[in-house]
Amino acid sequence: MILHIATDADWAARADTYAPNGWESEGFVHCSDEMQVVRTANRVFAGRRDLTLLEIDPERLSADLVREDTSGAGEKFPHIYGPIEVSAVVSVVPFAAGDDGGFDWWTPPV
Repeated sequence: MILHIATDADWAARADTYAPNGWESEGFVHCSDEMQVVRTANRVFAGRRDLTLLEIDPERLSADLVREDTSGAGEKFPHIYGPIEVSAVVSVVPFAAGDDGGFDWWTPPV
C-alpha cells in the first residue's frame, strides 16, 4: 500500500477519480510509503488539522506509479502520474496534527 495526504477540501471534491488541487503543474500526485508518511506530514503539513490520509492499493491504479528521488536527497517516493481512481483508495482516515503541531506515527487499519 502507498499513502497520500489529502486536504479535506480536495478529497471532498472528488468524483470517480481524485487528484489534489494543482497536481497537473507537478505532473504527478505525491505519495509516501508507510515509513515516510509521518516525516512528510511534519515537513510539509505541520500544524494542519484539515487533512485526510488515503491508503491506496497500487494494483488498482490505471495511472503509472513510479518510485523516484525528485529532490536529489537519495530517498525514493511513490508518485502517481495521473488521477487516482476512488476504487483504488482502500482506507480513508482523518489525519490531523497534534496539539504541538506535529504528526505522530500512523498505524494502518486492520
